Order: sequence, then C-alpha cells, then structure tokens
Amino acid sequence: NIGFPLTYPKASSPESWVSTAALGMQQTPLLPTWGDNRPFAMKRGDACSLPAPPAYSTAPDSLFYKEALEVYTVSKAMTPEQGAITVFWDDSAMLSMTPPGHWVGILTQIFTESPTTFERMAEGYARLGMAVADAFIGCWNAKFEFNLLRPQTYIQRVIDPKWTASLITPPFPEYPSGHSTQSGAAATVLTAFLGANYAFTDRTHDEDGLEARGYKSFWDAANEAGISRLYGGIHFRSAIDRGLEQGRCVGAKINALQLYR
Repeated sequence: NIGFPLTYPKASSPESWVSTAALGMQQTPLLPTWGDNRPFAMKRGDACSLPAPPAYSTAPDSLFYKEALEVYTVSKAMTPEQGAITVFWDDSAMLSMTPPGHWVGILTQIFTESPTTFERMAEGYARLGMAVADAFIGCWNAKFEFNLLRPQTYIQRVIDPKWTASLITPPFPEYPSGHSTQSGAAATVLTAFLGANYAFTDRTHDEDGLEARGYKSFWDAANEAGISRLYGGIHFRSAIDRGLEQGRCVGAKINALQLYR
C-alpha cells in the first residue's frame, strides 16, 4: 500500500482531515506513524512541538475563515510571478526530486560551482540530510497531533463549492506545512554552514525548462518555498509560518551536533 494504512479513523469533527484524493488507496493518509520514528538530533518527534493552529470556525470574522479566504483570494488573482513560484517549488513525489531532494540538489549545485574538500562536502551533506529527515519526523508528529483539514475541503464547504487548488492536495493533514518545516531546517543548517548572506542560483529545474531562480540567502529561498504552498492552494498561512519556525528549531539541533572529535 506504499505507506497508506488499510484503515484509518473517520473524521470525528468539522476540523478533522478528510481525503481530497480520487485514488482509492489515498482515502487514508500517508505514513501516519512517521512522526514516531527515531530522529537523528531530536530526542523524539515532538521535540520541536508547535502551538495549535487557529481554532476552526466558519464565522467570517474568525482567523480560520480569514486564512482560508486569503488562499481563495490569492488563487483567483494569481500573478505570473506567484504562478512561477508555485510550479518551481511543487516538488511532487514521483514527479520530481521531492522537497528534501530539492535542497540536496541546491547543495550539490553549490559544491559543483565552488569545489571544496571531501571532508567539507561530507559534513554538508550529513548535516543537511539529518536536517530534512528530522524535519519530516517533527512535521509528521505535529500533523497527526492536530489532524487539520486542507484548504480545499474547507473552501468547498464554506466559501465556494466549485473551487479547487492549483496544486494537487497531498494525502495527509495540513498543519504544519512539510515544505516549510524542511525548508526552514535546511535554511538553518546551510546558513550556519555557508553564511547568512550566501547568494545562489537554483537551477534545479533547468532540464524541465523552468527558468532558474536567484536567492539572496537560504532563508530567502526557504520563505519562498513556504509561501508557494499558499499560492498553490494547499496550505493556510499559519501552517507555513509555524512550519518555518519548527524547521528553525530542528535545524538548530542539527547545528549543535559535534561531528568531529
């Protein structure tokens, strides 16, 4: 079943996650116990815990409604730049390098363009690899703690029943954003490794015909990766902001590791 459990409890409350997928196997969420895996630098999956997302509400003056309306409004007036950012950071599984692979690809580009020692490369890959691995453990731990529904479910229920996200909604709970958590962790580690103002050009999608994108820093790229998920209609803003914060926490734990005696 490729990570999808055969059974999973049905939504128990209005805010609970429900599948938006057409595929039969994706009626249950992907890897619901991933947050229980043993991390590299965190003591356990909830070591970088998060506050709860905004309280679920259908009232137009509530924060939850306003965050959903933001996703809806942005999708209705998408600029060419927002569209380009959405596609560039899509990183869909089975169709791309995936989110962690994208960041590993960035580091590979940097090492290719600025050769360094084997020891330095080994440390860079080790720290980045542990960062994105722990980030997804922490993120999945929180996702299944809060079990929040996706924008597409809420917007179709409350705002516009005909609306669909421009990106395919992933088959697991919304909060926090995995892209944001692992990008925040990657940016934290790479900033410590290469510098706070390390400018680079991301050529991940050159072979796909997408224009390369330039960034002033790793956090510049991480913030763009995060907001791409709002542009694509698959995350609320709180999931992005809190995910980046969670990633910063994870990255700090990786940075504290002593890899040399």
